[in-house]
Amino acid sequence: MSSAHTSWQEEKQSAWLYRVVAECERGTPRETLFRELAQAADEQADIWLAAIIQNGDEVPTTFRPDLRTRAVARLTRVFKPRAMRGVLAAMKVRGMVLYTQALPHGTPLKVDDIGKRHQNGAVGNVLRAGVFGVNDGLVSNAALIYGVAGAAPEPAVIVLTGVAGLLAGAFSMASGEYISVRSQREMFEYQIGLERAELEKYPREEAAELALIYAAKGMPTDEARRLADTLMQDPEHALDTLAREELGLNPDELGSPWVAAASSFAAFTAGAALPLLPFLLDHGNALAISIALTAFGLFAVGACMSLFTGRHAALSGLRMLGIGGAAGLATYFIGAWLGVSLG
Repeated sequence: MSSAHTSWQEEKQSAWLYRVVAECERGTPRETLFRELAQAADEQADIWLAAIIQNGDEVPTTFRPDLRTRAVARLTRVFKPRAMRGVLAAMKVRGMVLYTQALPHGTPLKVDDIGKRHQNGAVGNVLRAGVFGVNDGLVSNAALIYGVAGAAPEPAVIVLTGVAGLLAGAFSMASGEYISVRSQREMFEYQIGLERAELEKYPREEAAELALIYAAKGMPTDEARRLADTLMQDPEHALDTLAREELGLNPDELGSPWVAAASSFAAFTAGAALPLLPFLLDHGNALAISIALTAFGLFAVGACMSLFTGRHAALSGLRMLGIGGAAGLATYFIGAWLGVSLG
């Protein structure tokens, strides 16, 4: 748990940023919400100030936002809160869930709807990541192999290049995915730790913040307060709800960074291996078979992408085939030109 001084600083920082967001939302229903959240954060800061005084510690005088906070505020004014919602959530600015899948203002929100939107989509996200990972491996390694094939058609050189491209790309994808998921988890763990401390220190104020967010989504004010008070009776349930509704975080969608890295590595390798396979098997018509396999893979990946875009599967497959084919042809002819020039 952070010290009282740190908690006071964070609450004042949140209040300052809430007012920045409210300025950006001037004239909208969200302006009122964020100004009320700013007031609530100031009141919570006063609670920490009282704890500082009670402990006999040095009393802070005035709040001065640090360089990071000022930079976030400037970026928020330029790019607006919706684009900055991830950064603002990491800076302990609540209510960012309103910029993701919020209901239209005035739409009644039912108790059964709370958290329901967070229960779906995890499987879809994994499937999407897998399809795009295969696509990245397929296009990048095919372009690399055909570029080398155009310059130096010796099978040994092509195999060495293809294997090197596969491993380099797979490890790069895996490390990037690991860092991404690890960073996301660290942000969540830090934020949920702060939320747990605040829930223990001032549960009524946290309930009031949650009620403000529910009311901003269209729930009647009295019902929003009753629902928030009911949720606070179960601390663990309350903590989970605060993470979802105040922070816009879904604990269920935060997977293991090692699993994410392994999945990314496997998906990229599967795609990158397809154009390389005929050369590894030392087939006489390796280049032609590789092109055929790559074309089939591109069409299949494009068809799978239609699951996420809503486009017709055949059209999506042909589009992906055209894009990947153009990349392969371009690198082949560039390789052939370089081979002649350098030779």
